This record gives sequence, C-alpha cells and structure tokens, in this order.
Amino acid sequence: MSEAWIIDAARTPRGVGKFGKGALSDVHPQRILSTVLKALAGRNSLNTAELDDVIAGCGTQFGKQGSCIARMAALDAGFDNAATGFSLDRFCGSGMTAVNLAAMGIMSGAQDLVLAGGVESMSYGSTLKRPTDGIIDSGNMHLRSIHPQPHQGICGDLIATLEGFSREDVDSLALESQKRADHAIRNGYFAKSTIPVYKDDGSLALDREEFPRPQTTMEGLSQLKPAFEVMYDAPLNEDGLTFRQLVERTYPGVKVNHVHHAGNSSGVVDGAGAVLLASPEYARAHGLKPRAKIRAVATAGDSPELMLNAPAPAARKALAKAGMTINDIDLIEINEAFAVVPLKFMREMGIDNSRVNVNGGAIALGHPIGATGAIIVGALLDEMERRDLNTGLATLCAAGGMAPAIIIERM
Repeated sequence: MSEAWIIDAARTPRGVGKFGKGALSDVHPQRILSTVLKALAGRNSLNTAELDDVIAGCGTQFGKQGSCIARMAALDAGFDNAATGFSLDRFCGSGMTAVNLAAMGIMSGAQDLVLAGGVESMSYGSTLKRPTDGIIDSGNMHLRSIHPQPHQGICGDLIATLEGFSREDVDSLALESQKRADHAIRNGYFAKSTIPVYKDDGSLALDREEFPRPQTTMEGLSQLKPAFEVMYDAPLNEDGLTFRQLVERTYPGVKVNHVHHAGNSSGVVDGAGAVLLASPEYARAHGLKPRAKIRAVATAGDSPELMLNAPAPAARKALAKAGMTINDIDLIEINEAFAVVPLKFMREMGIDNSRVNVNGGAIALGHPIGATGAIIVGALLDEMERRDLNTGLATLCAAGGMAPAIIIERM
C-alpha cells in the first residue's frame, strides 16, 4: 500500500456568518472555496490537468452551495477542464471526510494527486427554507421511532447533564479557547495558511479572522442565557412535538441542565479550507516537498440520540490502525462544536488540555460546517511545525452520531 503525503494546506479567514453583516456573506460560496484551491495550485505550481479529483465537503448543498460545488469551484479557480470534482455531506465531518477519502484514494494506488477540503457559507445557508420541521431525520417517522434525534445543542446539554459537566466547566473551556486564539492571532501563528478573499471587483473582502472575541471574560460568559432551553419545550410542528419528548423517549425523566449558550458553542461563520495530497511517486517526480504523511484515517459511529459522542471512538479506531496510543500523539485538534465535546473527549481519552486545541478552537474562531475538518488538519500541521513536534490527531463530531479522525506524522 502506498503512503499518502500532505504537500500543503490552506484556508480562508472565517467571516461572521450573518447575511449582510459578515465580510464573506455576499461572496459566492464557490468563490470562497476557489480562493483556497487557486492558492494551493499556485504556490505548489500544480498542473491542474493532472489532478485526479477535487473533493469538497459541504453541509448545506442547496442553491449556491449545490450543483457539485467542488467541480464549480475548481472551474472558478481556473483549473484545467480535466480536473474533476465531487461534493459530499457528512455534516460537520464533511471536510475531514474529504481529506480522508483523498488519502484512501492515494493509499490504494488508484490516485496520485488530490485536493480535498470543504466550504460553508453559513450566511447563505441561514437564508434557505428547509423542507423539514427542524429535526435531523427530515420527517422520517419510521426513523424517528427507532432513533429520536434532538437538536445538536440539546444533545450538548444532555451530554453535559449525563457526564456531570457544570456551567462553570463549559464556560472555563470557552474562555480558554478565546485566550488561546487571541494569542495565536497576535503572534501570527495562522498567517502561513490563511489566504485573503477578494470580491469579484477585486476589492478585499476579508484577510483576518472576523469572529473571535478576545475581550471575553468569565463574568460576561456567566451572564449569557442558555441558548437551547427556550426551544426544549417549544412545539416543532403542527403536531406539537417537542425536543423534550424526543429526549425522554431515550432518557425518560431526565432533567436536562442547559449549560450551552452563544459564548461556549461554536461560532456561526463562513469559510473554506483544503489540503493537497499526493502519492510519494508523484511528489518525487514533480518536485513536491511533503510536509507530513498520513498514518491512519478512521470513522466511527455512536449514539445518534446523543450525536456528539463519536470523536473518542474514532480516535481510538485511528490509533489502533496506526499501532499507536494517545500518549504517542504530540498535538490534538478536537472541534469545539460545543464546549462539552472536547471536555468529554479529554475525559474519555485520559488527557488534559495542554496538547488539545492549543491555538483555540471553533468557540473562538468559528465552525464553517463543511470546511472545519480540513481547516483543523491544516492548523494541526502548522502548529506541529512551529513547535517542531512529530505526530498529530484531529477529529470532530458529526450529526447522526458520527466522527471522522486522522493521524498525521511530520516528514
């Protein structure tokens, strides 16, 4: 089996995901993704006709983000017509799944050069009307009878309740995320991989992270009202169904402690990220210098009713495939979908936060659904290089109770 080498990684800054307010909200999603694709092709002098594929994750594949955004973005970037593309949806795990699929294609010997990542304009996605009642099963009553799946924020609160994490616990993690992100930004840790986005008229749209709130304090966080308590008993449709009823089908009588709010949950943002992967043979033949190789990839499933619990199983699966333990890993990125996710992950894996999300996470920087998985792979590699460390693991939860994971090793 061939190795899969990471040649490069890049991402856009993340813009506030509010239509008409965020700096990227009026930039076409295809343009956001093509910005990254074009940058990676340019700075690595790629012959894009030789790309075996462009793979892009996207969590809201409607309208401007539909019609195979991977192929459209590749064409928008000026790639050769021979450069194909396909899009995928594994919810929040989409961008990492794209990278993992690229790695599998190369490791199998079927492919030699792949660009993989993801994009999400949450500004645009928020304007769309969904043909559902707000529940992930899209109105499939048979599925609902088997797996009653609440809103992801309520799942976060439910996990915190079951695991005994307090409001102070989740707020403390959120504050640390803001502090670490602010330190990283002020010291230029993200500069290597951040590509500015321009509007069609050539004017600058965004060249810096727009979402972080470095002024955050514990006092300020403590004053924020829980975001998901108000929806817990609100009717979701004309039948009067509530999230409480869904939760109590699996956990009868549970009293949920609502601890998550806007300050300790992932930020709603727009952005894109991508990773360039190649086979050793292709890289050597074309003078591409590898930055890392992929030791293992994995995907795991867990309870759909809790939704957010699969990162630790995915990490353990990847570690087993690599013949490693968590103690062999120097740095870890675990997406901060909600503060309870990294807290639960660290508890399950028996680790502290000294090597986890060392430059902050999605609470401070934002979580562009389809892009985040690719973004954190690049962020992990950048920080491994900056600290002269060798191994890294990245994972993130996805709706439906899933999680992809990846282990990389510097070269």
